[in-house]
Order: sequence, then C-alpha cells, then structure tokens
Amino acid sequence: MCGFIGIYGPEGTDVAGELYEGLLAVQHRGQDAAGINTFTDSFHVKKGHGLVIEVFNEENMKRLRGNLGLGHVRYPTVGASHDEDAQPFHHTFPVGVAMVHNGNVTNFQELTRKYFTKTGTRLNSSCDLEVLLYVFQKALADRLNETGRLEVEDVFAAVERVYREVKGAYSVVATIADMGMVAFRDPYGIKPICFGEKKTPEGSWYACASESVVLSTNGYDRTIDIGPGEAVMVTQTREVIRRKLADKPHRPCVFELVYFARPDSFLDDVSVYKTRQRFGHALGRQWRASGAPMPDVVIPIPDSSRDAAMTMAQELEVPYREGLVKNRYIGRTFIMPNQQSRNTSIRRKLNPIPIEFDGKSVLLVDDSIVRGNTSRRIVQMARDAGAKRVFFGVTSPPLVATCPYGIDMASKREFVANGQTVDEIATRIGVDHLMYLDREAMNTAGLEGNPEIGKFCNACFTGRYPTEDITQECLQELEDERCSNNDDRIPVHG
Repeated sequence: MCGFIGIYGPEGTDVAGELYEGLLAVQHRGQDAAGINTFTDSFHVKKGHGLVIEVFNEENMKRLRGNLGLGHVRYPTVGASHDEDAQPFHHTFPVGVAMVHNGNVTNFQELTRKYFTKTGTRLNSSCDLEVLLYVFQKALADRLNETGRLEVEDVFAAVERVYREVKGAYSVVATIADMGMVAFRDPYGIKPICFGEKKTPEGSWYACASESVVLSTNGYDRTIDIGPGEAVMVTQTREVIRRKLADKPHRPCVFELVYFARPDSFLDDVSVYKTRQRFGHALGRQWRASGAPMPDVVIPIPDSSRDAAMTMAQELEVPYREGLVKNRYIGRTFIMPNQQSRNTSIRRKLNPIPIEFDGKSVLLVDDSIVRGNTSRRIVQMARDAGAKRVFFGVTSPPLVATCPYGIDMASKREFVANGQTVDEIATRIGVDHLMYLDREAMNTAGLEGNPEIGKFCNACFTGRYPTEDITQECLQELEDERCSNNDDRIPVHG
C-alpha cells in the first residue's frame, strides 16, 4: 500500500507545490519514504526516507520546477528500506519516463530473471516498480524502432504489454517527456485510482491519485474513476483519452474501505465514510440478533473505526464515547515495517480516559485484528482503566490469508485467526466477548455505495485470489520474503 499523485499543469506553471500538498493528504498510505519528480527539459528529483515534511524543505522544493510531475509516499510490504527503493523512478532512454505505483508485482522474481539476471542488465533497487517501468519502457522502445516516433497509440500499446507481462495488482501514473501523462489500473482493478480536473486562469490542470482526497485538497473535481484494465492519457494538447485495454471482472480491494482509505475519500464512487457507517449498522444488528451481552458504552479504537462505532452505538441504543486518546504524532502501527517498531509504537499511541471505563461494560470497536498485539494491549488498557467487562467488535471478518497484492498481511503464521476459533481469539486478546462482522454483510455494505462493482476482492478473508497468477509457490515465496530477517535486498513492493 502506497500513495501517489500525478499532475499535468498548464504551460509555465510549477506543480511541485500541489504535489507536496497531495502527499500530505495521502501520508496515511505510507510513512517510510517520500519523493517528487518533475520535468522541464530534464527530470528533477528529490526523494528520501521519512515523512513528507521531513523529506522536503524550501531549498529542495525550489529546484523541483516544471508543469509535469509525480509524487509518492511509500510503505514497504516486505524487505528492508533503502534510499534507492523510494519512488518516483525514471528512465531517460529511449524516451524520458517517470513513474509511481501502488501495489505489488507478484511475478517480480520471474521478470527479474527474464530481463535482468539473464541479460546482464542491472537493477538499481529492490523495488518492483523498477521492473514494471522497464517493461513499459521496453515496449515504447520496440514501437519507436518501428515508427521512428511515438504516438498516443504507442503508449496504450505499452500499457497492454504491461498487462500481458506484469502480474499482480497495481495502479500506476507515469509522465512521458514531450508527450504528457498516462495513468492505468491493473486488469482486475484491485488497487484504487482516480482522475480529476480543474480550471484556472492559467488553463486546465489534470491530476491522478490513489485516493480522491488527494484531488479535493488541491481543488480538483473528481471526473473519472479509472476502471479495471483502463488507461487514461493527457496529451500535450490537453486532450484526455480513455482506453479500455483489458477485459477482466472488477475486483477492488474491500480492505481499502475497511481500513486504509481516508473517510473523506471516494473509491470507485463509493464513499468511505458512508460505507464505514454501514459497517457499524450491520455489526450492531448482528450483535443484537446474536444475543451478545449488551455494553454500557461503545468506544472506538481510533481512527478508522470511529464512524462505524458511532452507528453501532445507535443500533444498540447505548452511549458512544471517546475513551481512547490518540497521539497524532505516532504512525499507523499496521504499516510499521517490523514487529519491534509496532510494539514500541503501540505503547505510545493510545492513552485511556479512565472515567469512560471505570466500572463499565465497554464495547471496543476496531476495523480489523491482524496479529492481535495491538488489540491485546488496548484491552489491557481498558481493564487497567477500571472496565468491569471488555467486549470487542470488529467491522470485518477474520483475516486468514496472506495478501499478495501489496498489503502487509504478514505471514499467515502470524495471523491471530490462523487455525483459531472466535472464542480462542477472544481468550488470546483477553476479551469477554468478541464478534466479527459477517463477510457478506461487509460486502453488502460496500456494494450499497456502487452496485455496479459486482464483487470485491476478499482474498485476505477467504484465501481465494481473483487474479490468475497466484500459486502456492508464489505465496510461499512471498511468505519467505516477509519472514526473512537476514537478506536486506529482498524485493520491496509499493
């Protein structure tokens, strides 16, 4: 999971400032590294480790000139972090192309052997985007050799080559020197991506981003939700051209709605905020229908469960209270790169308000339980604050399968739900009663926002993968990567 933005502004403008603002809006999608690449007659790059405000300053922003540019925040799913793994990436031959992505190339090792190991060509990083960019550039080179110049159709042909060769889940935006900007989404549309436009006295501005909030914070109207297997190109003449290049069923990731996306975003025309409210209503109805013990108070585990906790409290007709105060300067523990940093962060992240717990039966609401470490510590916080009983509601089903599509779902061995019943999980995290939202209820709540989607990717809840490239060997390779602590050059995916 990463966040990105691409902007094509009118001639004579600089897009770096808007790229910076967009990255701040999508910082929640990656806290490991950040980068910006802009173009005039050459590429200008600044990227490095840390948060957006740590990587960029007044001096390095001054040299990021040009009306065409990309920005990226990175969250590594596997492997160690290196400066050279930070995005954007760019190549200058046969034409200048810069690129960012969100997702995971599942046949990364296969493509590495094909295009690098066997040819003597060198990779500069352990990031899968470099291989994706290479396939794209090679396709452009082949078309350039045939015609002597590149046209829009050549760009779309390069995207088709990517679809044929690059497996997995990815949303991509690229800037092409002297041609414009192109954005595309994997054939199943697993990773989110949207496109927007705004009018100013200088002319029309076009932007593409991994979440709509990135567009709205910069004043763009969301005009296109790029579909599965679709590419959108903005040419030098500011013509916007859409092209459907693959024909697979749409399977967007439901976990984006559960956890990752900001509540003020729309993904595939689905309001994240309204969907989380529907999750809460559904879990409240399920709680009541099951005869589960009634709490005195409902308390969210901030932040992504807050909207659901409010509507769940309404369904149960019990008070909603903010009982846990979050330190805003601690990152999201789910996307911390290793377990030690997660454990340290949990201790700093939340602090209870004792008067909301003392002597009460408390229902804590969270969006998911992955490893169980955070949940167990929060439950203990509630008991230490005086809670008489602690219940736990989860607005998604148990996570049971590794995600090969760019989400750090850990090794399957680390899932608290792996081979455990709900009662056993409840004992492990120390709660008096635990309930997960039914999977069909979760999907129904998401589809209510846009029934045309049809189905979501539920792979992390079922182990059934929508793409045709996930084998047991692929999953084992991914698990080995994620469990390895010795090799600091294992692939890092965005």
